[in-house]
Amino acid sequence: MNDSTTRPLRLGTRRSALAMAQSGLVAEAVRELTGRPVELVEITTYGDTSREHLAQIGGTGVFVSALRDALLAGDIDFAVHSLKDLPTAQPETLTLAAIPVREDPRDALIARDGLTFEELTADPERTARIGTGSPRRMAQLNAWARALGRRIETVPIRGNIDTRIGFVEKGELDAVVLAAAGLTRLGRLDEATQLLSPDVVLPAPGQGALAIECLAVHPVHGTALAARLADLDDPDTRAAVTAERSLLAALEAGCSAPVGALADLSPNRGGPKADEQAVTELHLRGVVGTTDGSTLVHLSTTGHAPASPDDVSTPLNLGRELAAEMLAKGAAGLMGERAL
Repeated sequence: MNDSTTRPLRLGTRRSALAMAQSGLVAEAVRELTGRPVELVEITTYGDTSREHLAQIGGTGVFVSALRDALLAGDIDFAVHSLKDLPTAQPETLTLAAIPVREDPRDALIARDGLTFEELTADPERTARIGTGSPRRMAQLNAWARALGRRIETVPIRGNIDTRIGFVEKGELDAVVLAAAGLTRLGRLDEATQLLSPDVVLPAPGQGALAIECLAVHPVHGTALAARLADLDDPDTRAAVTAERSLLAALEAGCSAPVGALADLSPNRGGPKADEQAVTELHLRGVVGTTDGSTLVHLSTTGHAPASPDDVSTPLNLGRELAAEMLAKGAAGLMGERAL
């Protein structure tokens, strides 16, 4: 064997505990798949070092660009991203070789005294202070409170999971909202006091999914590395997140805009019993709102499931169609950030 097939594959990852945990899972899968050692290469991104809120620094790509620069420079062979951090425009020189099976896409509430959102907001004498750095979460949490005839105060926060949960433990906040997938991958889901139903809080497009990215044509491996990594791809997850990200792109919104989306594939319940488990439908929900929750545009649509794993146009078109409906309902005026 020559050196190119025996040396460790270099996996680029952010330095946070969550990113390292996610990348560790992928590294193990790639080791089993290729029989080759995988070395984690820690890379600091602008989003990791900046103390500004994501809405202020633009959000789009701030956790991604340094990893992509390392790929283009040949410092790493592939990278692992949280898919929701990726800009919707894909560089021609890079490819999303695999999107593995998605973890739970829902948001999770971690509240004082083990309370749920309904319990937390029940006291009319006390306005619950809930921390999140996401305008999307702010919009939907405030709208939920309004629907209950209550009000909350959403507090912008940054930091890793320990820092965010610490705000609750120290009594500085009544609750924080985090992605359930991150808590699960760190083995900390039991700290959540409530998993938030997508019926009231839609997640970020792509939330819970990972993206494995590499050069479309590697200088040593050619297209073989991308083809091998593609074995880790889950077609159902890819179809769902493609629809969600298509919606985001068509809204011309960045990943820190107050946009939520969730797609799922399901069998046609009206069909014959023999075909009950055959996936035939792709259902997509989207929401855009003002961060104070006073106005939301919340729509959904259902289309055909992709005919094959190579069928990208079906989920792309579904996302674009729903975005057009949302824009017709006034979604553009509700977004604080528009992609340039």
